[in-house]
Amino acid sequence: MSAQNVLFDVPGPKARARYRIYTAFTVLAAIAGLAVLYLGFNRTLGEGAPSILSSEAWAPSPTGQWTANKWLPFIDPATWTDYVIPGLQNTLTAALLASVLAIVFGLVFGIGRMSDHWWIRVPSSAVVEFFRGIPLLMLIFFTMALPIAINQLLPVFGQPPMTPGTFQVSALAAVVTGLTLYNGSVLAEVFRAGIKAVPKGQSEAAYSVGMNKTQTMWLILIPQAVTSMMPAIVAQLVVLLKDSALGYIIAFPELLRSFTLIATRHSNVIPAAIVCAIIYIIINVSLSRVAIWLERRNAQRGKQSAKVGAGPGVAPEPTPDAAVPGAVPDQGQETRNKPTEPS
Repeated sequence: MSAQNVLFDVPGPKARARYRIYTAFTVLAAIAGLAVLYLGFNRTLGEGAPSILSSEAWAPSPTGQWTANKWLPFIDPATWTDYVIPGLQNTLTAALLASVLAIVFGLVFGIGRMSDHWWIRVPSSAVVEFFRGIPLLMLIFFTMALPIAINQLLPVFGQPPMTPGTFQVSALAAVVTGLTLYNGSVLAEVFRAGIKAVPKGQSEAAYSVGMNKTQTMWLILIPQAVTSMMPAIVAQLVVLLKDSALGYIIAFPELLRSFTLIATRHSNVIPAAIVCAIIYIIINVSLSRVAIWLERRNAQRGKQSAKVGAGPGVAPEPTPDAAVPGAVPDQGQETRNKPTEPS
């Protein structure tokens, strides 16, 4: 019995017929959904619209979203220099700053959760669980409202309120802070799981050669944990990049807000959304490709290290059956290997 038969029963004729019917229905439903979307945004669906069987219904309507005039703004260089490129720069700036800070946050609190000292372990666990349980949008709002909260608390401690403009939180700082706290808490669990997944023999070997716990953590465990958890880390960074679009709520001029301004100005919501989605997809796919390259590079380095470890200066261990020059033969083994004579 093959492994395929164990994991999956080969469908019979009736089952294959059912699968064909299900596939046909699924394809037809997908085509129907796309047709409804096209006709709806083309303004040729509904009361007063031409028949869907006529060519007029499928031709781009001047009042719809598929006409060529709706795509012309993206050919204009001013659209890119005034809206798209500045928004993309702000998005990448916020994502880059938040990624670095989130990785540092995750490492510190992920290691803190594994500390032997309760006065480090308990607060670290509380911080991670607290920020993991709060929605990212609320963290951004709380950061923006921090000056107001401080102004209300100052009279409680007998201090006069601050003058307007003394302490303000910019939209970039609020977005970066929210992304750092939320995604850093998630990465803390990723790092902790990666360190726990390293074989226990690695740390025992490090202790046996005289390393202390700090050296073992930073030189032995963390590098292996980061390598093994690289897909999860990159996936969370992709989520962080997409979550930067929430800065739109607090008027942060990121990529989504720039395309919203383009759609408002030229009344081309669907073309603007499509171009914006393509840019996000390109960035996220590029980030995933970088992660795949890093994984392959680390794997190749590991293979090269293994080859170096078994280089020409290292002699293979002799097997029990191999004859060792100068060694005294085992008399018992000779007796065991000697054929018995027939009686």
